[in-house]
Amino acid sequence: MKVIFAGTPAFSVGCLNALLNDERVEVVGVLSQPDRRAGRGMRLTPSAVKQAAVDADIDVITPESLRDNDEALTWLKSKEADVLVVVAFGMILPKAWLDVPKTTPINVHASLLPRWRGAAPIERALLAGDSETGVGIMQMEEGLDAGGVYAESRVAITSKTTGSELWIVLADMGAKLLIESLPGIVSGALMPQPQDQSKVTYAKKLTSEERVIDWSKPAASIDRTVRCFSPRPGARTMFRGKWLKIIRGEVMSGSTNLDAGTVVDGQHLDIACGADSSGGASIYRMLEVQAEGRKAMDADAFLRGADLKKGDLLAGDESS
Repeated sequence: MKVIFAGTPAFSVGCLNALLNDERVEVVGVLSQPDRRAGRGMRLTPSAVKQAAVDADIDVITPESLRDNDEALTWLKSKEADVLVVVAFGMILPKAWLDVPKTTPINVHASLLPRWRGAAPIERALLAGDSETGVGIMQMEEGLDAGGVYAESRVAITSKTTGSELWIVLADMGAKLLIESLPGIVSGALMPQPQDQSKVTYAKKLTSEERVIDWSKPAASIDRTVRCFSPRPGARTMFRGKWLKIIRGEVMSGSTNLDAGTVVDGQHLDIACGADSSGGASIYRMLEVQAEGRKAMDADAFLRGADLKKGDLLAGDESS
């Protein structure tokens, strides 16, 4: 099976490596986004997929855009691939790319479609409190993640699941599902099943504002935010005029009459949150934090230098 692979971040590399390690597959070309400036020195850095392709001595192109790009389209056609495999590429493929004869375009998508079409399916599943998620192999067509689904795998989301853990699990699951499904897709034995349009939800791109803890929300919602962004880039709250990153915590039983954002127990980093389903103010306990310019530390170590007591306001604006 001759395959062209399109992807950009580290999430995609597992699928590319799985294809490279399958003796039934010949990866004839790789498509990735252009080098971007990164790191302290802001040096031009290749994407994780481009680097993997270079290491494997695979022909790779990195166009700024695919729209009206005849050179890139000619490159695609010249490869005469059976399948174009797209995994978190980061650009919308023009209709001309989807319509190349004899090349079937498919996408490995990190959700259980039609739930969470779009840019941030892993994070949106966590933030919404979904009990499960997964990966699917989708037929690509015009429209955002709207094609039929060839196959999918599922995984439970527990009360301890973090975004980074789920990212690793789904990357591995997607690679395995791709290798299992590819022969059937190429031969025509595996047919895509239409998505239920009545159940479509969209996973919009995350914003930096969503990392900031809103203590007026219930503790369960705050816990999902912390787990979604843990350990990087990290959920955060303002503490004495500086950002405090929350890496790990848990929802506590019981309630309090204190205002949201205040310390409930000076012996622990227990913070009053918004009302839960029972109507009482819920409580969230921070277990691991990271102050600006400091290394991550457990809550006990942070408390020894913070001088917090019951009733203190944890979160405030820059002038606090």
